[in-house]
Amino acid sequence: MASGKSFYITTPIFYVNDAPHIGHAYTEVAADVLARWHRQAGDDTWSLTGTDEHGEKILRTATANGTTPQKWADKLVTEAWKPLLQTINIQNDDFIRTTDERHETNVQLFLQRLFDAGYVYSGEYEALYCVGCEEFKPQSEIVDGTGPFEGQKVCAIHSKPLELLQEKNYFFRMSDFTDRLLALYDERPDFIQPESARNEVIQFVKQGLSDLSISRSSFDWGVKVPWDDSHVVYVWFDALLNYVTAIGYGQDEEEFARRWPATHIVGKDILRFHAVIWPAMLLAAGLEVPKQIFGHGWLLVGGEKMSKSKLTGIAPTEITDTFGSDAFRYYFMRAIAFGQDGSFSWEDLSARYQSELANGFGNLASRVTAMVTRYFDGVVPAEGERTDGELLIHAVVSTAADLANASIEKLAIHDALAAIWRIVDELNGYITDQEPWALSKDEANRERLGTVLYTALDGLRALAVLLSPVLPEATARLWTSLGAADALGALEAQPLREAGVWGQLPAGTQVSALEALFPRIESTVN
Repeated sequence: MASGKSFYITTPIFYVNDAPHIGHAYTEVAADVLARWHRQAGDDTWSLTGTDEHGEKILRTATANGTTPQKWADKLVTEAWKPLLQTINIQNDDFIRTTDERHETNVQLFLQRLFDAGYVYSGEYEALYCVGCEEFKPQSEIVDGTGPFEGQKVCAIHSKPLELLQEKNYFFRMSDFTDRLLALYDERPDFIQPESARNEVIQFVKQGLSDLSISRSSFDWGVKVPWDDSHVVYVWFDALLNYVTAIGYGQDEEEFARRWPATHIVGKDILRFHAVIWPAMLLAAGLEVPKQIFGHGWLLVGGEKMSKSKLTGIAPTEITDTFGSDAFRYYFMRAIAFGQDGSFSWEDLSARYQSELANGFGNLASRVTAMVTRYFDGVVPAEGERTDGELLIHAVVSTAADLANASIEKLAIHDALAAIWRIVDELNGYITDQEPWALSKDEANRERLGTVLYTALDGLRALAVLLSPVLPEATARLWTSLGAADALGALEAQPLREAGVWGQLPAGTQVSALEALFPRIESTVN
Protein backbone atom coordinates (compact mmCIF):
# COMPACT_ATOMS: atom_id res chain seq x y z
CA MET A 1 0.00 0.00 0.00
CA ALA A 2 1.32 3.48 -0.88
CA SER A 3 2.71 5.30 2.12
CA GLY A 4 2.96 8.71 0.48
CA LYS A 5 6.16 9.44 2.42
CA SER A 6 8.97 11.20 0.61
CA PHE A 7 12.11 9.32 -0.34
CA TYR A 8 14.70 11.50 -2.06
CA ILE A 9 17.96 9.73 -2.88
CA THR A 10 21.10 11.05 -4.49
CA THR A 11 24.40 9.82 -5.84
CA PRO A 12 27.43 12.09 -5.79
CA ILE A 13 27.77 14.17 -8.92
CA PHE A 14 30.80 12.81 -10.71
CA TYR A 15 33.75 14.72 -12.14
CA VAL A 16 33.73 14.80 -15.94
CA ASN A 17 37.50 14.75 -16.25
CA ASP A 18 37.44 11.16 -17.49
CA ALA A 19 35.15 8.29 -18.46
CA PRO A 20 33.30 6.32 -15.74
CA HIS A 21 34.52 3.01 -14.34
CA ILE A 22 32.70 0.32 -12.37
CA GLY A 23 33.31 2.16 -9.10
CA HIS A 24 31.07 4.95 -10.33
CA ALA A 25 28.56 2.43 -11.66
CA TYR A 26 28.48 0.65 -8.28
CA THR A 27 27.24 3.83 -6.58
CA GLU A 28 24.70 4.45 -9.33
CA VAL A 29 23.28 0.92 -9.06
CA ALA A 30 23.00 1.05 -5.27
CA ALA A 31 21.04 4.31 -5.37
CA ASP A 32 18.90 3.01 -8.23
CA VAL A 33 17.99 -0.21 -6.40
CA LEU A 34 16.92 1.78 -3.35
CA ALA A 35 14.94 4.23 -5.49
CA ARG A 36 13.18 1.46 -7.45
CA TRP A 37 12.28 -0.33 -4.22
CA HIS A 38 10.78 2.75 -2.59
CA ARG A 39 9.05 3.83 -5.80
CA GLN A 40 7.41 0.43 -6.22
CA ALA A 41 6.49 0.39 -2.54
CA GLY A 42 4.43 3.51 -3.10
CA ASP A 43 6.73 6.12 -1.57
CA ASP A 44 6.98 9.57 -3.15
CA THR A 45 10.38 8.82 -4.65
CA TRP A 46 12.89 11.03 -6.45
CA SER A 47 16.31 9.89 -7.65
CA LEU A 48 19.03 12.36 -8.62
CA THR A 49 22.40 11.91 -10.25
CA GLY A 50 24.59 14.17 -12.36
CA THR A 51 27.99 15.62 -13.10
CA ASP A 52 30.39 18.07 -11.45
CA GLU A 53 31.88 20.26 -14.17
CA HIS A 54 33.70 23.15 -12.48
CA GLY A 55 37.08 23.45 -10.83
CA GLU A 56 40.76 23.48 -11.68
CA LYS A 57 40.95 19.77 -12.45
CA ILE A 58 38.37 20.11 -15.24
CA LEU A 59 40.09 23.22 -16.58
CA ARG A 60 43.47 21.49 -16.74
CA THR A 61 42.07 18.35 -18.34
CA ALA A 62 40.19 20.33 -20.97
CA THR A 63 43.27 22.40 -21.76
CA ALA A 64 45.37 19.26 -22.07
CA ASN A 65 42.83 17.96 -24.58
CA GLY A 66 42.92 21.16 -26.60
CA THR A 67 39.40 22.34 -25.87
CA THR A 68 37.38 24.54 -23.51
CA PRO A 69 36.07 23.28 -20.17
CA GLN A 70 32.45 23.60 -21.35
CA LYS A 71 33.06 21.69 -24.58
CA TRP A 72 35.00 19.03 -22.66
CA ALA A 73 32.18 18.65 -20.15
CA ASP A 74 29.54 18.52 -22.90
CA LYS A 75 31.47 15.84 -24.76
CA LEU A 76 31.96 13.57 -21.76
CA VAL A 77 28.41 13.98 -20.46
CA THR A 78 27.01 13.11 -23.88
CA GLU A 79 29.44 10.33 -24.78
CA ALA A 80 30.21 8.73 -21.40
CA TRP A 81 28.20 9.74 -18.34
CA LYS A 82 24.64 9.68 -19.67
CA PRO A 83 25.31 6.47 -21.67
CA LEU A 84 26.52 4.87 -18.41
CA LEU A 85 22.98 5.15 -17.05
CA GLN A 86 21.65 3.19 -20.03
CA THR A 87 24.43 0.60 -19.79
CA ILE A 88 23.51 -0.36 -16.22
CA ASN A 89 19.76 0.38 -16.55
CA ILE A 90 19.44 3.34 -14.18
CA GLN A 91 15.94 4.81 -13.74
CA ASN A 92 16.86 8.27 -12.43
CA ASP A 93 14.31 11.06 -12.20
CA ASP A 94 16.72 13.91 -12.82
CA PHE A 95 20.27 14.54 -14.05
CA ILE A 96 21.86 17.77 -12.90
CA ARG A 97 24.97 19.42 -14.28
CA THR A 98 26.74 22.12 -12.29
CA THR A 99 26.87 24.17 -15.49
CA ASP A 100 23.04 24.23 -15.60
CA GLU A 101 21.65 27.73 -15.17
CA ARG A 102 19.23 26.48 -12.49
CA HIS A 103 22.24 25.38 -10.46
CA GLU A 104 24.61 28.32 -10.98
CA THR A 105 21.95 30.95 -10.26
CA ASN A 106 20.91 29.37 -6.99
CA VAL A 107 24.46 28.65 -5.84
CA GLN A 108 24.97 32.40 -6.02
CA LEU A 109 21.71 32.96 -4.14
CA PHE A 110 22.74 30.55 -1.37
CA LEU A 111 26.20 32.09 -1.03
CA GLN A 112 24.81 35.64 -0.99
CA ARG A 113 22.47 34.68 1.84
CA LEU A 114 25.39 33.28 3.86
CA PHE A 115 27.40 36.44 3.15
CA ASP A 116 24.52 38.67 4.24
CA ALA A 117 24.14 36.64 7.44
CA GLY A 118 27.80 37.17 8.32
CA TYR A 119 29.03 33.63 7.71
CA VAL A 120 31.49 34.62 4.94
CA TYR A 121 34.58 36.85 5.22
CA SER A 122 37.76 37.51 3.22
CA GLY A 123 41.25 36.46 4.27
CA GLU A 124 44.66 35.16 3.21
CA TYR A 125 45.24 31.44 2.85
CA GLU A 126 48.28 29.24 2.28
CA ALA A 127 48.10 25.46 2.26
CA LEU A 128 48.93 22.30 0.32
CA TYR A 129 46.31 21.62 -2.35
CA CYS A 130 45.45 18.40 -4.24
CA VAL A 131 44.01 19.11 -7.67
CA GLY A 132 42.73 15.51 -7.90
CA CYS A 133 40.71 15.89 -4.70
CA GLU A 134 40.01 19.60 -5.35
CA GLU A 135 40.85 20.12 -1.68
CA PHE A 136 43.31 21.80 0.64
CA LYS A 137 44.52 18.68 2.39
CA PRO A 138 44.33 18.13 6.15
CA GLN A 139 47.56 16.96 7.79
CA SER A 140 46.14 13.44 8.16
CA GLU A 141 46.05 13.06 4.37
CA ILE A 142 49.53 14.41 3.62
CA VAL A 143 52.31 11.83 3.35
CA ASP A 144 55.94 11.78 2.26
CA GLY A 145 56.47 10.87 -1.36
CA THR A 146 58.46 7.86 -2.49
CA GLY A 147 60.17 6.87 -5.73
CA PRO A 148 60.00 9.73 -8.26
CA PHE A 149 58.23 11.91 -5.66
CA GLU A 150 60.76 11.37 -2.87
CA GLY A 151 61.29 14.54 -0.86
CA GLN A 152 57.86 15.92 -1.77
CA LYS A 153 54.56 15.96 0.08
CA VAL A 154 51.90 13.88 -1.70
CA CYS A 155 48.18 13.23 -1.36
CA ALA A 156 47.48 10.04 0.59
CA ILE A 157 44.59 9.27 -1.79
CA HIS A 158 46.08 10.08 -5.20
CA SER A 159 49.80 9.52 -4.38
CA LYS A 160 50.65 12.65 -6.36
CA PRO A 161 52.57 15.77 -5.25
CA LEU A 162 50.60 18.52 -3.56
CA GLU A 163 50.77 22.15 -4.65
CA LEU A 164 51.46 24.98 -2.21
CA LEU A 165 48.85 27.66 -2.88
CA GLN A 166 48.68 31.14 -1.39
CA GLU A 167 45.61 33.23 -2.24
CA LYS A 168 43.31 35.87 -0.90
CA ASN A 169 40.02 33.98 -0.66
CA TYR A 170 36.60 34.15 0.92
CA PHE A 171 36.05 31.90 3.91
CA PHE A 172 33.01 30.18 5.40
CA ARG A 173 32.89 30.31 9.21
CA MET A 174 32.72 26.54 9.54
CA SER A 175 34.46 26.67 12.93
CA ASP A 176 31.22 28.08 14.34
CA PHE A 177 29.55 24.72 13.79
CA THR A 178 31.83 22.26 15.62
CA ASP A 179 29.56 21.89 18.65
CA ARG A 180 26.33 21.92 16.63
CA LEU A 181 27.59 19.13 14.39
CA LEU A 182 28.72 17.00 17.32
CA ALA A 183 25.30 17.49 18.92
CA LEU A 184 23.66 16.45 15.63
CA TYR A 185 25.71 13.26 15.44
CA ASP A 186 24.83 12.47 19.06
CA GLU A 187 21.10 13.17 18.69
CA ARG A 188 20.79 11.20 15.44
CA PRO A 189 23.03 8.13 15.56
CA ASP A 190 21.83 6.99 12.13
CA PHE A 191 22.62 10.34 10.47
CA ILE A 192 25.96 8.97 9.24
CA GLN A 193 26.22 5.29 8.37
CA PRO A 194 27.74 2.76 8.52
CA GLU A 195 29.00 2.93 12.10
CA SER A 196 32.65 2.96 11.04
CA ALA A 197 32.00 6.04 8.90
CA ARG A 198 30.15 7.76 11.73
CA ASN A 199 33.01 7.17 14.16
CA GLU A 200 35.56 8.52 11.69
CA VAL A 201 33.61 11.73 11.15
CA ILE A 202 33.05 12.27 14.88
CA GLN A 203 36.76 11.91 15.60
CA PHE A 204 37.59 14.39 12.84
CA VAL A 205 35.13 17.02 14.10
CA LYS A 206 36.20 16.57 17.73
CA GLN A 207 39.63 17.88 16.75
CA GLY A 208 37.95 21.21 15.99
CA LEU A 209 36.92 22.63 12.64
CA SER A 210 38.77 25.34 10.77
CA ASP A 211 37.08 27.92 8.59
CA LEU A 212 36.77 26.80 4.98
CA SER A 213 38.19 28.62 1.97
CA ILE A 214 35.25 28.81 -0.44
CA SER A 215 36.59 30.81 -3.38
CA ARG A 216 39.48 30.80 -5.84
CA SER A 217 40.93 33.71 -7.81
CA SER A 218 43.74 32.02 -9.75
CA PHE A 219 41.39 30.70 -12.46
CA ASP A 220 37.89 31.54 -13.68
CA TRP A 221 36.19 28.20 -14.48
CA GLY A 222 33.39 28.13 -11.95
CA VAL A 223 30.40 29.98 -10.53
CA LYS A 224 31.20 33.64 -9.97
CA VAL A 225 31.06 34.89 -6.39
CA PRO A 226 28.01 37.18 -6.58
CA TRP A 227 29.55 40.24 -4.85
CA ASP A 228 33.07 39.78 -6.34
CA ASP A 229 33.33 38.38 -9.85
CA SER A 230 37.12 38.17 -9.63
CA HIS A 231 36.53 35.02 -7.57
CA VAL A 232 34.83 31.73 -8.42
CA VAL A 233 33.13 29.52 -5.85
CA TYR A 234 35.21 26.62 -4.49
CA VAL A 235 34.21 23.56 -6.48
CA TRP A 236 33.06 21.49 -3.50
CA PHE A 237 30.95 24.32 -2.06
CA ASP A 238 29.39 24.67 -5.51
CA ALA A 239 28.96 20.91 -6.08
CA LEU A 240 27.33 20.07 -2.75
CA LEU A 241 24.54 22.53 -3.46
CA ASN A 242 23.35 20.43 -6.41
CA TYR A 243 21.27 18.38 -3.98
CA VAL A 244 19.04 21.37 -3.27
CA THR A 245 19.28 23.35 -6.52
CA ALA A 246 18.00 20.28 -8.42
CA ILE A 247 14.77 20.19 -6.43
CA GLY A 248 13.81 23.83 -6.51
CA TYR A 249 15.88 25.69 -3.91
CA GLY A 250 15.55 29.38 -4.70
CA GLN A 251 12.97 28.96 -7.46
CA ASP A 252 10.32 26.37 -6.52
CA GLU A 253 9.93 26.27 -2.77
CA GLU A 254 6.89 23.96 -2.93
CA GLU A 255 8.88 21.29 -4.78
CA PHE A 256 11.83 21.81 -2.45
CA ALA A 257 9.62 21.29 0.60
CA ARG A 258 8.15 18.16 -0.98
CA ARG A 259 11.52 16.50 -1.66
CA TRP A 260 14.00 17.66 0.96
CA PRO A 261 15.72 16.20 3.02
CA ALA A 262 17.67 13.60 1.07
CA THR A 263 19.43 10.32 1.63
CA HIS A 264 22.93 10.73 0.19
CA ILE A 265 24.86 7.70 -1.10
CA VAL A 266 28.56 8.56 -1.40
CA GLY A 267 31.94 6.84 -1.51
CA LYS A 268 33.77 6.93 1.79
CA ASP A 269 36.57 9.04 0.27
CA ILE A 270 34.19 12.01 -0.01
CA LEU A 271 32.34 11.35 3.24
CA ARG A 272 33.85 14.30 5.12
CA PHE A 273 32.57 16.80 2.54
CA HIS A 274 29.04 15.42 2.90
CA ALA A 275 28.96 14.72 6.63
CA VAL A 276 30.82 17.83 7.87
CA ILE A 277 30.93 20.67 5.33
CA TRP A 278 27.48 20.08 3.82
CA PRO A 279 25.43 20.01 7.05
CA ALA A 280 27.38 23.03 8.33
CA MET A 281 26.42 24.93 5.15
CA LEU A 282 22.78 23.98 5.60
CA LEU A 283 22.73 24.93 9.27
CA ALA A 284 24.21 28.33 8.40
CA ALA A 285 21.47 28.82 5.81
CA GLY A 286 18.74 27.82 8.25
CA LEU A 287 17.85 24.72 6.23
CA GLU A 288 17.18 21.18 7.38
CA VAL A 289 20.18 18.85 7.26
CA PRO A 290 20.02 15.66 5.13
CA LYS A 291 18.02 12.68 6.31
CA GLN A 292 21.06 10.42 6.13
CA ILE A 293 24.55 10.16 4.66
CA PHE A 294 25.77 6.67 3.80
CA GLY A 295 29.44 6.21 2.95
CA HIS A 296 29.92 2.97 1.07
CA GLY A 297 33.26 1.21 0.71
CA TRP A 298 35.65 1.09 -2.21
CA LEU A 299 35.79 -1.41 -5.01
CA LEU A 300 39.24 -2.92 -4.91
CA VAL A 301 41.23 -4.38 -7.80
CA GLY A 302 44.43 -6.12 -6.83
CA GLY A 303 44.01 -4.83 -3.29
CA GLU A 304 43.86 -1.15 -4.36
CA LYS A 305 40.98 1.29 -4.80
CA MET A 306 39.82 1.36 -8.39
CA SER A 307 41.37 4.32 -10.18
CA LYS A 308 41.77 5.49 -13.74
CA SER A 309 45.01 7.24 -12.83
CA LYS A 310 46.46 3.96 -11.53
CA LEU A 311 45.16 2.04 -14.56
CA THR A 312 42.91 -0.14 -12.40
CA GLY A 313 39.65 1.28 -13.75
CA ILE A 314 37.35 -1.20 -15.50
CA ALA A 315 34.71 0.14 -17.87
CA PRO A 316 31.18 -1.11 -17.05
CA THR A 317 30.72 -2.26 -20.66
CA GLU A 318 33.56 -4.75 -20.18
CA ILE A 319 31.13 -6.59 -17.88
CA THR A 320 27.74 -5.80 -19.38
CA ASP A 321 28.77 -6.71 -22.94
CA THR A 322 29.29 -10.29 -21.73
CA PHE A 323 27.02 -10.76 -18.70
CA GLY A 324 24.30 -8.14 -19.26
CA SER A 325 23.15 -5.27 -17.04
CA ASP A 326 21.06 -7.45 -14.70
CA ALA A 327 24.06 -9.59 -13.79
CA PHE A 328 26.16 -6.47 -13.26
CA ARG A 329 23.56 -5.04 -10.89
CA TYR A 330 23.07 -8.31 -9.03
CA TYR A 331 26.74 -9.10 -8.59
CA PHE A 332 27.77 -5.80 -7.03
CA MET A 333 24.73 -5.66 -4.75
CA ARG A 334 25.05 -9.28 -3.60
CA ALA A 335 28.78 -9.94 -3.48
CA ILE A 336 29.75 -6.85 -1.46
CA ALA A 337 28.34 -5.92 1.93
CA PHE A 338 27.10 -2.40 1.28
CA GLY A 339 29.20 -0.06 3.39
CA GLN A 340 32.35 -2.18 3.31
CA ASP A 341 35.22 -2.43 0.85
CA GLY A 342 34.87 -5.23 -1.66
CA SER A 343 37.24 -6.89 -4.09
CA PHE A 344 36.15 -7.42 -7.67
CA SER A 345 37.28 -10.49 -9.59
CA TRP A 346 36.20 -11.92 -12.92
CA GLU A 347 36.28 -15.42 -11.43
CA ASP A 348 33.80 -14.55 -8.67
CA LEU A 349 31.53 -12.72 -11.11
CA SER A 350 31.49 -15.71 -13.47
CA ALA A 351 30.91 -18.19 -10.66
CA ARG A 352 28.00 -16.25 -9.18
CA TYR A 353 26.45 -15.72 -12.59
CA GLN A 354 26.46 -19.46 -13.23
CA SER A 355 25.53 -20.80 -9.80
CA GLU A 356 23.15 -18.14 -8.46
CA LEU A 357 21.60 -16.51 -11.52
CA ALA A 358 21.67 -19.17 -14.25
CA ASN A 359 21.40 -22.37 -12.21
CA GLY A 360 19.60 -20.97 -9.18
CA PHE A 361 17.00 -18.41 -10.22
CA GLY A 362 16.97 -18.81 -14.00
CA ASN A 363 16.73 -22.60 -14.04
CA LEU A 364 14.00 -22.52 -11.38
CA ALA A 365 11.87 -20.20 -13.52
CA SER A 366 12.45 -22.22 -16.70
CA ARG A 367 11.67 -25.57 -15.05
CA VAL A 368 8.46 -24.43 -13.40
CA THR A 369 6.99 -22.69 -16.44
CA ALA A 370 7.96 -25.67 -18.63
CA MET A 371 6.21 -28.14 -16.30
CA VAL A 372 3.05 -26.02 -16.21
CA THR A 373 3.09 -25.95 -20.01
CA ARG A 374 3.65 -29.70 -20.20
CA TYR A 375 1.26 -30.90 -17.51
CA PHE A 376 -1.49 -28.24 -17.54
CA ASP A 377 -1.34 -26.85 -21.08
CA GLY A 378 0.17 -23.64 -19.74
CA VAL A 379 -2.76 -22.84 -17.43
CA VAL A 380 -2.08 -22.00 -13.77
CA PRO A 381 -3.68 -24.85 -11.79
CA ALA A 382 -5.86 -24.38 -8.73
CA GLU A 383 -4.22 -24.86 -5.36
CA GLY A 384 -5.51 -27.92 -3.52
CA GLU A 385 -5.00 -29.04 0.05
CA ARG A 386 -1.84 -27.70 1.61
CA THR A 387 0.74 -29.82 3.38
CA ASP A 388 3.62 -28.82 5.62
CA GLY A 389 5.73 -28.40 2.48
CA GLU A 390 3.49 -25.67 1.11
CA LEU A 391 3.09 -23.99 4.49
CA LEU A 392 6.87 -23.81 4.80
CA ILE A 393 7.14 -22.09 1.41
CA HIS A 394 4.40 -19.62 2.38
CA ALA A 395 6.25 -18.78 5.59
CA VAL A 396 9.59 -18.43 3.80
CA VAL A 397 8.14 -16.04 1.21
CA SER A 398 6.39 -13.91 3.82
CA THR A 399 9.41 -13.75 6.12
CA ALA A 400 11.81 -13.03 3.26
CA ALA A 401 9.67 -10.15 2.00
CA ASP A 402 9.51 -8.59 5.46
CA LEU A 403 13.24 -9.05 6.09
CA ALA A 404 14.13 -7.64 2.69
CA ASN A 405 12.04 -4.52 3.24
CA ALA A 406 13.51 -4.01 6.72
CA SER A 407 17.00 -4.39 5.26
CA ILE A 408 16.30 -1.84 2.53
CA GLU A 409 15.14 0.63 5.18
CA LYS A 410 18.61 0.24 6.73
CA LEU A 411 20.26 0.54 3.27
CA ALA A 412 21.57 -3.02 3.70
CA ILE A 413 20.98 -4.06 0.10
CA HIS A 414 23.14 -7.18 0.42
CA ASP A 415 21.05 -8.40 3.35
CA ALA A 416 17.84 -7.78 1.40
CA LEU A 417 19.12 -9.90 -1.48
CA ALA A 418 20.25 -12.65 0.89
CA ALA A 419 16.75 -12.76 2.40
CA ILE A 420 15.08 -12.89 -1.01
CA TRP A 421 17.46 -15.57 -2.25
CA ARG A 422 16.24 -17.89 0.46
CA ILE A 423 13.01 -18.13 -1.56
CA VAL A 424 15.03 -19.27 -4.60
CA ASP A 425 16.84 -21.92 -2.57
CA GLU A 426 13.71 -23.15 -0.77
CA LEU A 427 11.70 -23.40 -3.99
CA ASN A 428 14.45 -25.38 -5.69
CA GLY A 429 14.57 -27.73 -2.70
CA TYR A 430 10.77 -27.96 -2.61
CA ILE A 431 10.58 -29.04 -6.25
CA THR A 432 13.30 -31.63 -5.73
CA ASP A 433 11.43 -33.04 -2.71
CA GLN A 434 7.95 -33.00 -4.28
CA GLU A 435 9.04 -34.49 -7.64
CA PRO A 436 6.22 -33.10 -9.83
CA TRP A 437 7.53 -35.15 -12.77
CA ALA A 438 6.79 -38.29 -10.77
CA LEU A 439 3.37 -37.01 -9.65
CA SER A 440 2.44 -36.40 -13.30
CA LYS A 441 2.62 -40.10 -14.09
CA ASP A 442 -0.54 -40.93 -12.11
CA GLU A 443 -3.84 -39.14 -12.77
CA ALA A 444 -4.79 -39.76 -9.14
CA ASN A 445 -2.09 -37.25 -8.15
CA ARG A 446 -3.35 -34.49 -10.41
CA GLU A 447 -4.70 -32.28 -7.63
CA ARG A 448 -1.47 -32.73 -5.71
CA LEU A 449 0.55 -31.91 -8.82
CA GLY A 450 -1.51 -28.75 -9.27
CA THR A 451 -0.83 -27.69 -5.68
CA VAL A 452 2.92 -28.21 -6.07
CA LEU A 453 3.11 -26.24 -9.30
CA TYR A 454 0.83 -23.48 -8.01
CA THR A 455 3.13 -23.12 -5.00
CA ALA A 456 6.13 -22.82 -7.26
CA LEU A 457 4.36 -20.36 -9.57
CA ASP A 458 3.20 -18.03 -6.81
CA GLY A 459 6.67 -18.20 -5.32
CA LEU A 460 8.02 -17.05 -8.70
CA ARG A 461 5.42 -14.27 -8.70
CA ALA A 462 6.77 -13.04 -5.37
CA LEU A 463 10.36 -13.34 -6.61
CA ALA A 464 9.57 -11.29 -9.70
CA VAL A 465 8.21 -8.47 -7.56
CA LEU A 466 10.93 -8.56 -4.91
CA LEU A 467 13.81 -8.84 -7.38
CA SER A 468 12.54 -6.29 -9.89
CA PRO A 469 14.52 -3.38 -8.34
CA VAL A 470 17.74 -5.37 -8.86
CA LEU A 471 16.97 -7.47 -11.95
CA PRO A 472 14.52 -5.31 -13.94
CA GLU A 473 15.03 -7.05 -17.28
CA ALA A 474 14.87 -10.67 -16.12
CA THR A 475 11.92 -10.11 -13.82
CA ALA A 476 9.98 -8.31 -16.57
CA ARG A 477 10.42 -11.36 -18.82
CA LEU A 478 9.41 -13.70 -16.01
CA TRP A 479 6.34 -11.56 -15.22
CA THR A 480 5.23 -11.81 -18.84
CA SER A 481 5.83 -15.58 -18.91
CA LEU A 482 3.74 -16.06 -15.76
CA GLY A 483 0.83 -14.26 -17.42
CA ALA A 484 0.90 -11.90 -14.47
CA ALA A 485 0.82 -8.76 -16.60
CA ASP A 486 -2.68 -9.66 -17.83
CA ALA A 487 -3.86 -11.06 -14.50
CA LEU A 488 -2.35 -8.55 -12.06
CA GLY A 489 -1.18 -5.56 -14.08
CA ALA A 490 2.27 -4.16 -14.78
CA LEU A 491 5.13 -5.45 -12.66
CA GLU A 492 6.22 -1.96 -11.61
CA ALA A 493 2.69 -1.33 -10.31
CA GLN A 494 2.76 -4.25 -7.85
CA PRO A 495 2.83 -3.09 -4.20
CA LEU A 496 6.26 -4.32 -3.23
CA ARG A 497 5.72 -4.41 0.52
CA GLU A 498 2.80 -6.80 -0.07
CA ALA A 499 4.78 -9.18 -2.29
CA GLY A 500 4.93 -11.79 0.49
CA VAL A 501 1.13 -12.12 0.71
CA TRP A 502 0.39 -15.62 -0.57
CA GLY A 503 -1.90 -16.65 -3.40
CA GLN A 504 -1.96 -13.55 -5.59
CA LEU A 505 -1.50 -15.33 -8.95
CA PRO A 506 -5.03 -16.36 -10.07
CA ALA A 507 -5.71 -19.95 -11.12
CA GLY A 508 -6.56 -20.08 -14.81
CA THR A 509 -3.89 -17.56 -15.80
CA GLN A 510 -2.15 -18.48 -19.04
CA VAL A 511 1.57 -19.17 -18.70
CA SER A 512 3.87 -18.94 -21.74
CA ALA A 513 7.22 -20.50 -22.54
CA LEU A 514 10.27 -18.84 -20.98
CA GLU A 515 13.68 -18.77 -22.58
CA ALA A 516 16.69 -18.85 -20.29
CA LEU A 517 16.77 -15.70 -18.14
CA PHE A 518 20.54 -16.00 -17.85
CA PRO A 519 21.95 -17.86 -20.86
CA ARG A 520 25.04 -19.98 -20.62
CA ILE A 521 28.24 -18.02 -21.26
CA GLU A 522 30.89 -20.03 -23.02
CA SER A 523 33.80 -17.76 -22.26
CA THR A 524 34.46 -14.56 -20.34
CA VAL A 525 36.89 -11.70 -20.50
CA ASN A 526 39.52 -11.82 -17.78
